[in-house]
Amino acid sequence: MTEQFFGLTDPGKQRKNNEDTFIAEITANNQFIIACVIDGVGGYAGGEIAASMAKEAILQRLEQPSGEIIPMMLDCFDQANQKIILEKQNSKEHAHMACVCTLALVDITNNQFYFAHVGDTRLYLVRDKSLVKITHDQSFVGFLEDSGRLTEGEAMKHPKRNEINKALGLDKHLGDDKEYVETGQSPFLTGDMLLLCSDGLTDMVDSTAMNGILSSDGSLKDKCQQLVDTANQNGGADNITVVLVQNNKEKVQFETAKPIANGNKSTGIKSNPLTGDYPVPPQKLQKTKGKTGMVTLLWVLMLFFLAASVYQYLQNKGNTSSQPAQLVLPVKRQKNKQEIKLQQAIDQTKGHVLILSDTSFTVPLLISEAIQINKDSLTIKAKGKIVLQSDSGYNGAAFQLTAKCKKVLLDSISLVNFQAGVASVNNALELKNTRFINCPVQIVNAYTFPDKKYISGKLPSAAFSVDSVPVNKKK
Repeated sequence: MTEQFFGLTDPGKQRKNNEDTFIAEITANNQFIIACVIDGVGGYAGGEIAASMAKEAILQRLEQPSGEIIPMMLDCFDQANQKIILEKQNSKEHAHMACVCTLALVDITNNQFYFAHVGDTRLYLVRDKSLVKITHDQSFVGFLEDSGRLTEGEAMKHPKRNEINKALGLDKHLGDDKEYVETGQSPFLTGDMLLLCSDGLTDMVDSTAMNGILSSDGSLKDKCQQLVDTANQNGGADNITVVLVQNNKEKVQFETAKPIANGNKSTGIKSNPLTGDYPVPPQKLQKTKGKTGMVTLLWVLMLFFLAASVYQYLQNKGNTSSQPAQLVLPVKRQKNKQEIKLQQAIDQTKGHVLILSDTSFTVPLLISEAIQINKDSLTIKAKGKIVLQSDSGYNGAAFQLTAKCKKVLLDSISLVNFQAGVASVNNALELKNTRFINCPVQIVNAYTFPDKKYISGKLPSAAFSVDSVPVNKKK
């Protein structure tokens, strides 16, 4: 296996000191690659000290990774923030120091990365020779660029491009504001690459040039050096720091499966439909067989309730036809890449929170088969505009909750043109700022009881509220 990560920092052409620092190493338990870029703020010496303190605090917290990943990363930032603020209180010379930071934890084994971000350092994902900006600059100029009011070139030349709104060391109560730190996670597939960098790179090198370097042949060390050299050739107005991480696992190749003479399904080993890289482990296939009866029963119940709900809806609309409404079963279709990406993100989520960013998913995200949620507890929260829309000819639900689910929260997601928005089980579903657009039936809820037992009770009344504007996220 070749190198997986590399980092490089350079003072640039116009500054004598370097207020940037970085982390590019693996955790002690070999679970994560730590990739981090920190850019100090506050003048000579002060910025260097703030960046160094943040680096030390992050490494101390990640010596033995524990707990849920995103909260652990937020704890890294909180500890760094408190450390910088304490130093500012004890030293008048450094009273204005702070730092901006982008941190990524990369789980190569499970093809996943997680990130936390404050300020105007950046995180990019390179996939199939395309460069995608993951983080959002927390600055006025960054907002103008992200919203399309400024082009990338105009933002790079804007006189206020280095004025930031948020940083570590500015707000004493960083942990009290859940929106202060931008966080998220995403699949990290074979061949993917992450770029973390300071504004010394992005102010000097545009995304087209960066993508050209990152998509070319060469080692990660060579690419880091090329990025730094290009920034210096274009002026080198600030310190330049870059960190690269690559998922360089080899793709597993399989022989093409030959069809059986009678026209049944192909035989042979198939790759994992989520990643396309690895075969489904045999032990998982064996476990799945024992659950076939329960899954079949659950789907029958879902279809029954869905059919009844759709029929009632048509009756209420004044349908005078003598023929009863019939439920058309959804046709099995080939999933698109965005569906696979979403399903994979849900399946591989380690904690209880999944952040979906509109920079990672197309809008609308077309759904041709129900997205399965098979977790005890999960919150799916949208950052930006996340819209799921039924593909043409698909008559099923957007999300399918299994009997394993006890609490699933959908936050700030829009569902469009589905016969049923969500197929839930045992009142596991919660909604926050979720919109149903042109969905005749919003929620279908089924209950699972032990076979041949006497059941008593009654269905609870709905506990949903309807608002014309989103509920305030800060309470």
